[in-house]
Amino acid sequence: MSKVEKTDVEKTRPPPVKVLSGQLRAAGNWGTADSAAGCVIRLGRGRSLPVSLVWMQGTVLEVQQDRDTVLLMDETGTFIVQGVNNIPKGKPCLSQGKYVMVMGIIQAISPEPVIRAVKMADLSELAALHRRMWKLEVDDLQQVLA
Repeated sequence: MSKVEKTDVEKTRPPPVKVLSGQLRAAGNWGTADSAAGCVIRLGRGRSLPVSLVWMQGTVLEVQQDRDTVLLMDETGTFIVQGVNNIPKGKPCLSQGKYVMVMGIIQAISPEPVIRAVKMADLSELAALHRRMWKLEVDDLQQVLA
């Protein structure tokens, strides 16, 4: 059985960080999309956290399959997800109104965050619970990592 070789960037890239779109919009120190640096989100009280691979959740507002993108909205604003047509099992997520999770690599943070999807999952079945818990999950993980 052969293993797929990872690039140096993939080997050094930290695990995904749960973030809100508003945090990416306000982020600083943007690196290149191919660097492990990504951007730095500010957590308050002088603390910050470098991120490049993110885990986000939101409601599907608009699907543009011809452009391979979807527009999502979380409690802090909207963000764009690219590469959605290439995600295994991602098709069920591509319906307006679905509540989904996206794991992906930051492509841009301004004027609107853009994420290149690596994984998507439909969380609609328990959307009310996921929505209520999301901000708490984000805060909790960021407290541990910072």
